Amino acid sequence: MRKISKKPTWQREIAKERIQILFDLARKSLETHPNRSRRYIELARKIGLRYNIRLAKEQKKSFCKKCNTMLIAGKTATIRLDSNHGILTIKCQNCKNIYRHAYK
Repeated sequence: MRKISKKPTWQREIAKERIQILFDLARKSLETHPNRSRRYIELARKIGLRYNIRLAKEQKKSFCKKCNTMLIAGKTATIRLDSNHGILTIKCQNCKNIYRHAYK
């Protein structure tokens, strides 16, 4: 059985900072370079996997898990509210993947 070791805390802190920087860059470059934006998201996810860092809740919900596109209302995502069931539906316009979240 393979032993899984934790990375030192200073490496994990640097990785968290880099993930945040990559998300900021992805948001800024979405309009002009959408492929570059997707690559930034992909790199941030890889850093999170390598250093065993969970993404923040706002980061998790801000991109499509299938195609790594930033989900911005009206530009790359369609957002609908179902008030009868209390469900927020987000649809990626790039790959047509659907995400549902409770909002009550």
